[in-house]
Amino acid sequence: MKPPDFCPNCGAEVPPGAKACPECGADEKTGWSEQARYDHLDLPDDDFDHDEFVKREFGPESIKPYGIAGFWWVIALFLIVLATIVFLSGIPGRW
Repeated sequence: MKPPDFCPNCGAEVPPGAKACPECGADEKTGWSEQARYDHLDLPDDDFDHDEFVKREFGPESIKPYGIAGFWWVIALFLIVLATIVFLSGIPGRW
């Protein structure tokens, strides 16, 4: 296995072809495995349920069918209608 550019254990730069990290001594057996490359990224587990996480952190009422995106669509539609009314009311002979 090719050594990483940066040590997954300590973050030090690893020279190409090195057998171990020059700073902490980590090598393929102690920290350069494929699993170790991704361990420090704090990615969610495969069985992570985002909706359950949101309910647990923010309460069950935080999950709504349209959420905040639906709210902003309604606001945008209202502003378009309002701008149209203002525009048309400023044209002589209209309304």
